[in-house]
Amino acid sequence: MQFKEIIGQEKIKQQLVQTVKENRMSHAQLFLSPVGSGAVALAVAYAQYVNCLNKGDNDSCGDCSSCRKYERLIHPDLHFSYPFFASASTKVAVDILDEWRNMFLQDPYFDMDIWRSKLDAANKQANIPIAECHDIIKKLSYKAFEAETKVLIMWLPEYLDKAGNALLKLIEEPPANTLFILIAQSQDQILTTILSRTQIVKIPKLSSDDISGYLMQHGGLTSHQSIDYAFLADGNLIEAKALAADTQNDSSGTFTAWLRMGFGNKVPDLIDFTEVAAKWGRENQKNFLRYGINYLRECCLIISGAEELVKLPPLTLDTARKLSTHVLSLPMAEAIISELETAHYHIERNANPKILFLDVSLQLVKIIKFKTLPAGTQYIYN
Repeated sequence: MQFKEIIGQEKIKQQLVQTVKENRMSHAQLFLSPVGSGAVALAVAYAQYVNCLNKGDNDSCGDCSSCRKYERLIHPDLHFSYPFFASASTKVAVDILDEWRNMFLQDPYFDMDIWRSKLDAANKQANIPIAECHDIIKKLSYKAFEAETKVLIMWLPEYLDKAGNALLKLIEEPPANTLFILIAQSQDQILTTILSRTQIVKIPKLSSDDISGYLMQHGGLTSHQSIDYAFLADGNLIEAKALAADTQNDSSGTFTAWLRMGFGNKVPDLIDFTEVAAKWGRENQKNFLRYGINYLRECCLIISGAEELVKLPPLTLDTARKLSTHVLSLPMAEAIISELETAHYHIERNANPKILFLDVSLQLVKIIKFKTLPAGTQYIYN
């Protein structure tokens, strides 16, 4: 994995390269990142750059013997640790290393749900047990086989629990030329004893431009679809890919048209919309409702005078401005959001989509056209 293969994160890439060039690389680093930001891919690319035999100014060469082994995750001095479901046949992480490699090589952007799907999880709880900690100590006590630096990449140290205390001495005083990279999503769930012994590298979520560009290039989506999905995914490439895997409509145009039907009290059109929405499938219906919730929250920012915080693309922003200025008020937007959140809840629980979308459509008429707010949504604003 080279840095050039990783989507976005240019600032972090440069920061990591500089630490190697200036020989100020911390031996224990914690990559703190939201889901879907590419932290695991960054860690592997970083490790590959550290051990590259012919480093470039900004990336590993990709051709030396070390890089070729890193590309297939088979370098003898590259070790991985991750949560797994212990059993009689799976006692340490290396017992399922093939599954880990295959998942990463197939797509380096994954989360715990994807990893769970690759294993026989049943109803077991994933963790990093004490046996795995002892195996890490054993592996890193050996002399490096080929590389100058041994690397251990631990994904989700939040799953260590108290077993992680067995690693404290190793992290604080590691063998010579050893690099620990811990990849976490929640700082609060990591043992404070481990946290205090690492240098934190904060990795931001991906920008909407990075995600929409990826979806257009690799997902075959239109510009409008990719922008909508990037907005809905909110920096999570895994979520964006899941959205793109389904055949969807133009969420922005469809949602604003739905609001206009409600404002115009066009009941026959709303019934036609209900028939169409009922055929989308549950996941697409949930995605559409989530888009509407996010869209209306952006409208709330416009109504509140905080337009500089709005993340909508230009064309969609223009429509949102008109709705926020001429149609919606803050109580109305909040009431509609509440209706959409309730609908999303019921869709997840297999509600009849025709009945549900017709009910929400009629609620839109009451709220937008007749300005009749449901009980409990009347607020006093200064």
